[in-house]
Amino acid sequence: MTRGKQKIEAQRRNAERNQKAKGSQLEARVVGLKVTCPICKVQLANQNQLGDHYASKHPKEKPPTDLS
Repeated sequence: MTRGKQKIEAQRRNAERNQKAKGSQLEARVVGLKVTCPICKVQLANQNQLGDHYASKHPKEKPPTDLS
């Protein structure tokens, strides 16, 4: 019955590994959002998304060319 003990140990190790991997990805999401719309303050990942956002949400406004 040696395989039974190995199986239980393997299940325990896998459960510990899987438990560490689960969790919230909010921190990673915040790091990825670098550009903010000056009108509505929505956070976007890059300038291309900002241009698309302006086209759909603020069609009468021109998107800023530089957000330094």
